[in-house]
This record gives sequence, C-alpha cells and structure tokens, in this order.
Amino acid sequence: MDADNNITYIITFDGYVELDRYRYLYFLLTFALYCLLLCCNFTIVCLIWFHKTLHEPMYIFIAALLINSVLYSTTIYPKLLSDVLSEKQTISYSFCLFQGFAYYTLVGSEFLLLAVMAYDRYVSICKPLQYPIIMRKTAVNVCLVLVWLIPALENTVSVVLYSKIKLCSFTLKAIFCNNSGYKLQCISSLFISVYGVFILINIGFLPLLFILFSYSRILRISYQSCRKVRKKAAQTCSPHLLVLIIFSGFVVFEVILVCLESHVPKTIRLILTFQAILFHPFLNLSYMDSK
Repeated sequence: MDADNNITYIITFDGYVELDRYRYLYFLLTFALYCLLLCCNFTIVCLIWFHKTLHEPMYIFIAALLINSVLYSTTIYPKLLSDVLSEKQTISYSFCLFQGFAYYTLVGSEFLLLAVMAYDRYVSICKPLQYPIIMRKTAVNVCLVLVWLIPALENTVSVVLYSKIKLCSFTLKAIFCNNSGYKLQCISSLFISVYGVFILINIGFLPLLFILFSYSRILRISYQSCRKVRKKAAQTCSPHLLVLIIFSGFVVFEVILVCLESHVPKTIRLILTFQAILFHPFLNLSYMDSK
C-alpha cells in the first residue's frame, strides 16, 4: 500500500498475556480503578473550584495536574476496556495516531506542570515577599496555557511525520499506541527518530533539570533558614519529589521497553505498562494529602 493510505490500516495489539483466561479480571480491575480515579480527582477539583480560599497558584496547579491525570487516563482506559471484552484487539491507524498524540502530549504536560509547580514553590519559600507579584493571575494563566500548548504543537509535528510513512508491519507489541509504533515502519526514518529525541529532551529532560535545580535552591536556602521554613519546605516539596521520581521512572521504563522490546518477556512488559497507566494517575492525589 501507499504511505498515503496509511489512514486505512488496521493495527493489532499483541501486548496482553492470556487474555481469554483473565479477560474479566482485566476488565474489573481497570474499570474499578478508572471509576475511582474519576471520583477522587473530580471531587478535589470541585473543592478547589468552589472554595475561594483555595484559589491560589499552588492549588490551581494541583487542580490542573489532576485534570491532566483524568485526561491521561481517558486517553487509554476506555479503549483498553473495549479491547479487553473484544475478541480482537485492533485499532485503526488514524485513531492510533490520535491516541499516541494525546498520550504523549499529556505526558509532556505533566512534566511541564511539575516544573511550573517547582518554580511556584521556589518563589513561595525563597522569595515570599515577591510571591504575589511574580505569581499573579496573568502569569498563572499563561503557564497553564503553555504547559498544554507546547507539547501539543510538538506532538502534532510527530503525528504528521508518522502519517506519511509506509508501514510493513501491523502488529503492535503493546496494549495501546505508544512509541512502539516506529517499529511498524518499512524503513526506519532517521528524521523521526531524531525528532523524537528532541521532544523527549525538550518536554522531559529539560523540565526535569529545571525541577532539580529549583529544589536544590529550595533545600539550600531552607537549610540556612529557621526550623519553620525547613518544615514548610519539607511538607510542600516531598509529595512533588515523590511524584516526579516515580513518574520519571515510568517514562524511563517505557523508553527502555520500547528499545528492548524483543528482549523483555511479554509478562514483564504488561506488568510495567499496567503500573504506569493504572497506578501513576493516583500519585498526583498525594499532593492533597500534604496540604
């Protein structure tokens, strides 16, 4: 087929283990966690929305992070639930591109949101007198727009590139559309690979470095301050660092799994994938536990 006809291709998922045997266990576990996630996140977002005392940058960013988690899960869960109950786990190439676009856009948005939150904590703890001026409403709104707009624009280019390549394989060794899709190409594109690394660095590695720099500054200044400042820094920064470490770990594991796909047992790939898509969204709830 022509690369122009990629849109009509049907991709088969081959990432499940003994689906016929554990079909209903997969479904019940995924459905229960998805419902719980929606209830918990929307409850907290509504609390922040209706209580004017919580209309502060810190809580607004937390609400944005929780909304991002819901969107992240909705990108995967409904299709996952449908596939589990279906005889064949397939997806059209056009919808696969859309799912991959949404997934990586929201992953990038999470890194940028964590970076913005790190800066917010830095200003709050290290420059408390300047905080109302720096983190005013306009600045917060601009940050919220950019954390979703930048990854969306960068991933749009990636989708356009993928839509133009010719496919020779139609089986994806995964349970949803991720970077494993590049192995479906007849001939690997160097430009797509380089651009993928550019996206990873731009909306993953650089925000990570910024977060680590921000918290190193917070730790240094709080260590030189009184006990009250150190306690405040520990209470507000610990959940952030926990989420950052675990989320970064999931991203690293995914990159490794894609690169070493044929060398990793199918069961291990499935377990790691389920941990990322089922349990990661709940980590963001730890922010409210510390407040």
